[in-house]
Amino acid sequence: MANARALDKRRKSIKNIRKITRTMELIATARFKQAMDRASAATAYTNRVTGLVANLANTGMQLSHPLLESRDNPRTSLQLVLTSNRGLCGGYNGNVLRMASDNQQQLSDEYPTSLLEVSGKRGVTYFENRQTALAEAFLQFEDKPKYEEVERIADRYLDAYATGIIDRLDVCYTKFSSIARQEATVETLLPLGTLVDDPSDLATGSEGQGEIEFLPSAESILQEVVPMSFKVKLFKCFLDAAVSEQVARMVAMKSATENADELIRELSMTYNRARQGQITGELLEVMGGVEALKN
Repeated sequence: MANARALDKRRKSIKNIRKITRTMELIATARFKQAMDRASAATAYTNRVTGLVANLANTGMQLSHPLLESRDNPRTSLQLVLTSNRGLCGGYNGNVLRMASDNQQQLSDEYPTSLLEVSGKRGVTYFENRQTALAEAFLQFEDKPKYEEVERIADRYLDAYATGIIDRLDVCYTKFSSIARQEATVETLLPLGTLVDDPSDLATGSEGQGEIEFLPSAESILQEVVPMSFKVKLFKCFLDAAVSEQVARMVAMKSATENADELIRELSMTYNRARQGQITGELLEVMGGVEALKN
């Protein structure tokens, strides 16, 4: 029979751990709601900007923009991987990092030069342990990424693409679809040709495009809107990653709390049996002593 004192000590330890996991679950839930509101607002804005690009491209005019066109002889690719700064979020980081590693290997096979940039301490540590060189590391992003910070990164990517330093930009992150579905994915953000492939499912739709009049001209508006659409799509990737991280942490901590509850119940039953056996043994010793005194 297990020692009752050791069982009680272990039960108290698990109760303390349960308090921590429960608190982290509540914090993750609150942060998820805040991040979800920001992501929802950004989604509507992104769809409107993307829809405007689609309308511009479907005016019947010969419109072109360097960000919309693929390079004939691409030589340099860049992948940005979005991970978290903290752990205790289930398989969130593992799923992204596995997909990023596979995609980076594929890019290395296709391009003479393949660069890698990582956001989040977990991703930086992962690639450093595998002795993978990083072109840049970002550790400042938490559950509330700011547009100004993402815009500075986006401007650097735009300049690098315009000057020919890079020919392709992939972003590997966890895409948020619903609270029950988040999946690691890789999106090619540069070139931006995919933005105008299927405008029918965008918020603006394709109805009434013939009635739209662009002033001063569709060409001048395109020059402003296309870089903006890239920036908001990159920002949306950061927001989706932040929301997905909080969902993963919320689910992981909820599961840990439930496991702690079950373990506490099992230990309580074992403790009660051990304590009962100990008391019974003590009573038998007392009764044996009494009988010995009678004799």
